[in-house]
Amino acid sequence: MNSDLDIVSEIESSTAGGSILSAPRSLSTIIFGFVELMKPELTSLSVFTALCGFYLAHTGAWNWSDILLFLVTALGTLLVGGGAGALNEYIERGYDAEMKRTEKRPLPSARISPNEGLIFGISISVAGVVMLTLLVNVLTGFLASLTLVTYLFFYTPMKRISAFSTIIGGIPGAIPPMMGWAAVRNEVTVEAWVLFAILFLWQLPHFYSLAWMYRKDYARAGYKMLTVFDESGRMTSRQIIFNSLALIPISVIPTVIGMTRTLYFIGAAVLGFIFLAYGLRFMIASMRSDDGAMMKTNLSARKLFFASLWYLPALLALMAIDKR
Repeated sequence: MNSDLDIVSEIESSTAGGSILSAPRSLSTIIFGFVELMKPELTSLSVFTALCGFYLAHTGAWNWSDILLFLVTALGTLLVGGGAGALNEYIERGYDAEMKRTEKRPLPSARISPNEGLIFGISISVAGVVMLTLLVNVLTGFLASLTLVTYLFFYTPMKRISAFSTIIGGIPGAIPPMMGWAAVRNEVTVEAWVLFAILFLWQLPHFYSLAWMYRKDYARAGYKMLTVFDESGRMTSRQIIFNSLALIPISVIPTVIGMTRTLYFIGAAVLGFIFLAYGLRFMIASMRSDDGAMMKTNLSARKLFFASLWYLPALLALMAIDKR
């Protein structure tokens, strides 16, 4: 009995203080722990949008050097995004332990020690930046570094200071398509900025709906999110509507500047208005004052969140299909 208590004590102290875990772990536990530490959902989105930027920037026939550059860009983006995720979880490991949504992550659950998470995050982040700088070009490496810096040193600490953090967090999330574009063109043109703007505006309704769904968790961990202070959801809904409305004209600019054809223009407009409709449902629910108002607001936020998950891939796929 005492030995069991000692093991539990060692695990708890390692989670708090950063020493190497003493409890035995299988190789699969360690591997899956590191994979989970990379925030695969967010990282895969970064890789996907970077490769979309690469494809849209590329002209002419593909040769083996193009394919190799494409794969190196994907791997470098994967390492940088995964490293940023791992370091973010290292910084926030204590707060993650207080939230139901994140309490089972590798560090709070003691599947990976803080020291291991820190070393892993730094290693793959540096490897990704170096790879993109040396094997792609300096501009892509710089954009990767900018993603890391804004995510870790601006967005992450600001979440505990100001609700403005959500807007700041949109910056590193919108840089990957610019990285893909820069990997091909070695410059940041107006087309790259349009891709940045689309990703930036899309993220805000996406993250506001998620933050509303988990607002109690964020409040418990002490995060200064808009949804923590906005009890009715009305301020949150206004932000969602504003950015969803702005997204519609921005999303059709690729056709205006010659990146895509008419099919994309029509499809982007239709997708934008459908996405806006989900935001309006959330706004209408937040204005209700009956007993079921909160339940309807939660349900509409959930529907908006899932709508955001299909909106972006549909838009980018349409952009790739109808590329000029």
